[in-house]
Amino acid sequence: MMKVRVKTRLSTGRVLGQARAGEARGLGVAGEHLLGASRQRVPIEEGTLERSGVASVDESSLEAAVSYDTEYAARQHQEDTWQHDPGRTSRYLENPFEEEAETMLALYAAEVRRSLGG
Repeated sequence: MMKVRVKTRLSTGRVLGQARAGEARGLGVAGEHLLGASRQRVPIEEGTLERSGVASVDESSLEAAVSYDTEYAARQHQEDTWQHDPGRTSRYLENPFEEEAETMLALYAAEVRRSLGG
């Protein structure tokens, strides 16, 4: 019986860096997806609220955010008794987040896999 010795060096730092970069990209893609879905529901009068929507990623904490930046954005989101044009609703961010969760997760996972060469 012959013994074979194999010596290898694994650079986990590089792999972890690639995975982290993939996570950041995945969060960005998922956030943009949510922003698009929510823009289809955001109440429109002049379009100011819709145009104020942004998706962002904090790469240091790996946190993504989708937000609307007008003085009335939160009230429009929470006020369930207000009337809106057809297809436009309150909870314009919350509902798409719940409905699109699986798709966002798949988008995120695809970017992580891609970053690792998969």
